[in-house]
Amino acid sequence: MDFPGSEPTIGLEWEVALVDPETKDLVPRAGELLDILDRDHPGHRVTREFLANTVEMVTGVHRTVPEAVADLRQQLGQLLVAAEELGVELFSAGTHPFAHWGDQLLSSKSSYQEIIERTQYWGRQMLIWGIHMHVGVGSKDKVWPIINAVMTQYPHVLAMSASSPAWEGLDTGYASNRTLLYQQLPTAGIPYQFESWEQWEEFNRDQDRSGVINHTGSMHFDVRPTKYGTVEVRFADATMEVWVLAAISAYVHCLVVYFERQWDAAEGADGAAGTVLPTLQPWHVAENKWRAARYGLEAEIIVDRDTNEALVTDEIRAWVERLMPIAEELGCAEELGNVPAVLDRGGDYAIQREAARAAGAALEPGTRTRGDVGAEEGFTQPEAWVAAVDVTVEALKRSAR
Repeated sequence: MDFPGSEPTIGLEWEVALVDPETKDLVPRAGELLDILDRDHPGHRVTREFLANTVEMVTGVHRTVPEAVADLRQQLGQLLVAAEELGVELFSAGTHPFAHWGDQLLSSKSSYQEIIERTQYWGRQMLIWGIHMHVGVGSKDKVWPIINAVMTQYPHVLAMSASSPAWEGLDTGYASNRTLLYQQLPTAGIPYQFESWEQWEEFNRDQDRSGVINHTGSMHFDVRPTKYGTVEVRFADATMEVWVLAAISAYVHCLVVYFERQWDAAEGADGAAGTVLPTLQPWHVAENKWRAARYGLEAEIIVDRDTNEALVTDEIRAWVERLMPIAEELGCAEELGNVPAVLDRGGDYAIQREAARAAGAALEPGTRTRGDVGAEEGFTQPEAWVAAVDVTVEALKRSAR
């Protein structure tokens, strides 16, 4: 696998869904939406995605987060105009709170059809949307030490982005149900803690020989290297508002650059660069992932190899202060400075849950059983979770201005 290396650039990808303005259910009209964009904005970078209800905005390669976010904002504006012409609305969250996976149509792309053929029931459930952040890294030798260090920050990023509390009309009790859904795919989840680029190449040879990559095109790890010379952070939920996306992107951009500089400094000092970056035991990484998915910004996380714990919000605030000098160099101090505002405002998952409960959703997950309701009322509560979709649709429109 080639890794050309890159300056510390930033590129963003943002998946959004299409919903009916009245029912707020998903609609498979991405192809029609893209036809309008092709007509009005030839050469645009909005692409098809796994499902026919989804499009993805893809930025160019940028030197700063503000430039990348401005790129996304322009694409979002174009999408909103096209959506209005088509008679649909745009929805951005980690999952849709009441749509049923069995009702959804796939995009016509052959690779997606092959993934479904292979994964069957679990693949068909992927009603999920996320943000992917690409940060340029200078050389392949640094990649896996940096990725392993980024995995110590998994709960920080996930807790800030978590926006998927409901599934098929029920409150799951999780801040990010998307996280639990996505890891069901056989090529997804936490990456192995490779120690070198050579181990990664050996792994890819094995996956190729065994046919895994032939079926899926690539591994879908939560963090992975790419052929563009970037480390791609893939596990953040899609956020409801542009400014939140910008804050999280600034955090990730600065974090990767911070770890790369630590590696460079150690290499120059004593040649032991590969051992200087922080790591956690794989079982601690997995536990932190679960805690952030379950509790979001209320999570208590494991912060070191001695199993000490702290509130994720306290850790995030400390890291913002640590990263701010780098943010000033990278031109994203304002965006990184908005991270505490995300914590103070509360997660997207909490805002959606509050809207649904105000509309009559159960106060706590599992407080209703099938025996508590009549057959005509049903067990799930899609009518209450319509309010959560409304919140996301309006937040997205407002933040696009």
